[in-house]
Amino acid sequence: MRPLQDVVVIDLSQNLAGPYCTQTLGDLGATVIKIEPPAGDPARAWGPPFWGGDSTIFLSANRNKKAVTLDLKQAEDCAILHEYVAGADVFVQSFRAGVAEKLGFGEASLRAMHPRLIYCSVSAYGASGPLRDQPGYDPLMQAHAGLISVTGHPGQPARVGTSIVDIGTGLWAAIGILAALRERDATGQGTHVGAALFETALAWNAYHIMGYLAGGNVPGPVGTAFPLIAPYDAFPTRDGRLMIAAANDGLFARLCDALELHTLRDDARTATNPDRVAARAFVNEHVTAATLRHTTVELEAKLRAAGVPCAPVLDVSQVVNDPQTVATGMLQKIGMEGAPDYTAVAAPITFDGVRPDASAVPPPRSR
Repeated sequence: MRPLQDVVVIDLSQNLAGPYCTQTLGDLGATVIKIEPPAGDPARAWGPPFWGGDSTIFLSANRNKKAVTLDLKQAEDCAILHEYVAGADVFVQSFRAGVAEKLGFGEASLRAMHPRLIYCSVSAYGASGPLRDQPGYDPLMQAHAGLISVTGHPGQPARVGTSIVDIGTGLWAAIGILAALRERDATGQGTHVGAALFETALAWNAYHIMGYLAGGNVPGPVGTAFPLIAPYDAFPTRDGRLMIAAANDGLFARLCDALELHTLRDDARTATNPDRVAARAFVNEHVTAATLRHTTVELEAKLRAAGVPCAPVLDVSQVVNDPQTVATGMLQKIGMEGAPDYTAVAAPITFDGVRPDASAVPPPRSR
């Protein structure tokens, strides 16, 4: 399926959030024309590691695109971009506030010329508030929206180890564009879609924020645990760690039976999940004593046989070679000039069991 095969997207975004949005549209069949400045998208140099001359973070967000270099400080190149926009359905930009307008490609002017155009702005802090004109990057938003405060270990807060705010904002922008395309089918009119890093970070932190609003609870980092459920943590084994998620009373009973923790199962302090959360240290002490008697493989097999959700804690090299990863077909070895082993991490979605094609490799810089 290529549901967006009749959609043309002009992509002026750089770095990660905007490019991830437009890659998503490209995976769904859209024709994406990536407009780069003479120096190229800065993300091309965000490394090492590099693969075939570009950073792997650039490669992860720019497949299924065509690249065109334009210097928008030059009138003739601006005229070329206007020609592209005239044949487009979607325009995506991630400039700092006011830059698009200064270049002549602001939302009001483009939509006045092209009423059917869907104009998407990807920004740091959104269109309102005292910081609306400020730039921003993923870790700044993780810090400002409280994500760092609830990540890591007590006394050692940490950034989430992947760019979840950038990627999440890209996905929200893509969702907004898809909704706008559907609305245009009904009305014939385009719209202005806005997606902001800070707002995405707030959304990721929703249940923590609601917990504070409901009762004044200020959460902190709890390592691999989940603060609302117990036992729900990465427990040590003889040779590693296994994430165990006993998310309800029935699963807790199964866990105790599988680990022969019958006394723990029947203790009044573990009767309900709120009881277990209150007695987390007591519960985890007993579960840990039991898990340390097994290797990770042995414990995983035992708990899966008992119907207890669990998963080994793997590093990236182990993930790549994991049988479940291989079975998904998400790692597509394609190869490209300068990188014969180039492998794409494909879109995490299927249509009637078929995954969108990731074989259109990220474009080299145009000259």
